[in-house]
Amino acid sequence: ASIREFCKRIGVTKQDNTIEMASLESCIREDLNENAPRAMAVIDPVKLVIENYQGEGEMVTMPNHPNKPEMGSRQVPFSGEIWIDRADFREEANKQYKRLVLGKEVRLRNAYVIKAERVEKDAEGNITTIFCTYDADTLSKDPADGRKVKGVIHWVSAAHALPVEIRLYDRLFSVPNPGAADDFLSVINPESLVIKQGFAEPSLKDAVAGKAFQFEREGYFCLDSRHSTAEKPVFNRTVGLRDTWAKVGE
Repeated sequence: ASIREFCKRIGVTKQDNTIEMASLESCIREDLNENAPRAMAVIDPVKLVIENYQGEGEMVTMPNHPNKPEMGSRQVPFSGEIWIDRADFREEANKQYKRLVLGKEVRLRNAYVIKAERVEKDAEGNITTIFCTYDADTLSKDPADGRKVKGVIHWVSAAHALPVEIRLYDRLFSVPNPGAADDFLSVINPESLVIKQGFAEPSLKDAVAGKAFQFEREGYFCLDSRHSTAEKPVFNRTVGLRDTWAKVGE
């Protein structure tokens, strides 16, 4: 559907023409936003421990698509130890940063409100664990005292996480028209493929090749049919949630 829409938008011409990659990506993004089920995957994981969480865990209900109730819902395991994305935490931040900050609160997607209390670091100063507390009365609802919690981040239960390889494909060339360069090798994008080792919610173990997912807050991905194994699926990025090249070209 997205390819047909792309062809419809660009039309037919007798002259040679160069079409911006962003035009194709926009069509793909619109199609997948409308039709791809949602799932959670953490691409650059750091462990988060909820110190006052009691019990081994529970199941939380998540919609497969926020705007299409007919696509149903799924049960996702939650526990006192989870993975979050490293970019979703800072020890200090300004007011524009709407994620987890030391001493501040954030909501875990379709789960609880948590507050970052302290961190643990390795010898090089890298954060290895974030320690938090949670408000047990905020499962998929606002705090009873009316306080506002604006940020929402995604997560994966550490005890139930599915190890995944995530291949972040991007544009092969760093310029719109590589044919105009004296040497096309000089304009190859060094980050056209970045491979990450992350964790995903366990439902993705049943993913099949050819079916696209929106990894919430990350982009659109599909299973790699050649390199995936039952123990470790491989997911390839089709397109990001937004055009990250727009600002680069400005």
